[in-house]
Amino acid sequence: MKLQNMFKKTNRRNRNAFGESRPEVPEGLLRKCNKCGAAIIAEEVREGNYICPKCQGYFRVHARRRIDMIADPDTFEEWDEELVTCNPLQVRGYEEKVAALQEKTGLREAVVTGRAEIGGEPAVIGVCDGRFLMASMGEAVGEKITRAVERATKEKLPVILFACSGGARMQEGIISLMQMAKTSAALKRHSDAGQLYISVLTDPTTGGVTASFAMLGDIILAEPNALIGFAGPRVIEQTIGEKLPKGFQRSEFLLEHGFIDRIVGREEQKAVLAQILRMHHKNETAAGSENKAVIAGHSRGPQNLENREDHAEGNPQMQVLEKQACPAWESVQISRKKGRPVGIDYISHLFTDFMELHGDRYYKDDPAVVGGLAYFQGIPVTVIAQAKGKSTKENVERNFGMPSPDGYRKSLRLMKQAEKFHRPVICFVDTPGAFCGLEAEERGQGEAIAKNLFELSALKTPILSIIIGEGGSGGALAMAVADEVWMLENSIYSILSPEGFASILWKDSKRADEAAEVMKLTASDLKNMGIIEQIIPEPADYTEGSMDSVCETIKPGIAGFLERYCGMETGELTAKRYGRFRKM
Repeated sequence: MKLQNMFKKTNRRNRNAFGESRPEVPEGLLRKCNKCGAAIIAEEVREGNYICPKCQGYFRVHARRRIDMIADPDTFEEWDEELVTCNPLQVRGYEEKVAALQEKTGLREAVVTGRAEIGGEPAVIGVCDGRFLMASMGEAVGEKITRAVERATKEKLPVILFACSGGARMQEGIISLMQMAKTSAALKRHSDAGQLYISVLTDPTTGGVTASFAMLGDIILAEPNALIGFAGPRVIEQTIGEKLPKGFQRSEFLLEHGFIDRIVGREEQKAVLAQILRMHHKNETAAGSENKAVIAGHSRGPQNLENREDHAEGNPQMQVLEKQACPAWESVQISRKKGRPVGIDYISHLFTDFMELHGDRYYKDDPAVVGGLAYFQGIPVTVIAQAKGKSTKENVERNFGMPSPDGYRKSLRLMKQAEKFHRPVICFVDTPGAFCGLEAEERGQGEAIAKNLFELSALKTPILSIIIGEGGSGGALAMAVADEVWMLENSIYSILSPEGFASILWKDSKRADEAAEVMKLTASDLKNMGIIEQIIPEPADYTEGSMDSVCETIKPGIAGFLERYCGMETGELTAKRYGRFRKM
């Protein structure tokens, strides 16, 4: 034997001969995660909503699998399956490529549309499939979506579209571009008919799809970490010559910047969609006979506008309130007291199934304003609160309850949405004033507040505003142009802070206590002046722990408000609101 062979490693072939071979894995049993690279069991991924069990990364889901995950069993009825793409520009090889994809995917085109039920609620759904030319929007895709939306409009059904697309289809040129306008126009007609559209953005949603149907939802949901943008990251980097920051154009980025309502994981998507559909069910937008009975039973609130004096005579609590009101400066201090309940506390105590919605659709989601959908005694309502924090850290995050322009635009967006679906709006006001800062002025603070006043004055749905703490200046008024305004006993409502008033009028902010008396900013002052309709009593030491008694007073008051205003004709409602402010 040669010396070199004495030290030669045994090769793999020799080891196999001795039974040490690597065991063979049955084909299809394992898959490689394209995010973390780990080997994972395919069946485990399928049962786990196509989410990697190692890194929680999302696999792309085929259209029919997505429908199986979302729709109730045996309820999906496919529409327009026969529609196929043509070759308008006569691009060589395009027809062959489409034919090959049809055979490989089992689809005729890149979107599947039809009617289904989700949690028992009917809806028209459309699901893009990224395997088919990256679900690019050619003529057939645009036509299928448009037909589905048109049929939904005719049948008075909500629409849910799942976007997963690279945008326009280059092989169809200008014809592909026109699909952006066509789908958007169909959705405009659907919206004008008062119907609900939910857009669900998955990875990726880019190009012409982002710039059309994907971003037009009444409610826009997104999957975690989905790429969402108009221009692709590579195009942007090539254009600006810089590397993009981590997380740019991802769902979380869009949520922070106000362009989507919620990020919803796959495990809860069906439940969330079913809840949204139920909240917009036409039979629930107006109080049914059962709900009317519930409301009627609570309609005699402690201080209804029409008969407040009658109730006060037989209500010792009310008499104490009238005769022993706190001095103005004391009310100012109590309204600012740490530990006093904040807006989100009232939402959790008074409403059920609250679903927070985010963003102004322009620039940002302002955490100083919290809003969304909820039920009040079985009736869908829109709830919006100016939100202070409960700790220093929370207050910093919520900017101490001082909204930026984005917060006012978010509140207006939610109110306009409520108007479309005939939901009453209930606002909780608690702010020292609108945020005064460089960026607020750059983004149009004055315009944002003015637009709220302008639109709320004629909003075609009932509005109730309750001042629960500080009601500072135009920052408070922007959410208090309402059919009725109520105040907590020790809340305040004023042109600006007493310190600011004293500083401007007397050049001495230390005279704030004196200014508070002059300003007539207490609940009892404002009730006597006809600025507000109701005063809500509160305990001497008012904290979240003692909220129950206050909420038990507010609940019948809200029920009475809904009974009085929900039945009004639109013209009567808006005329009454105009008259309320006209006489001030």
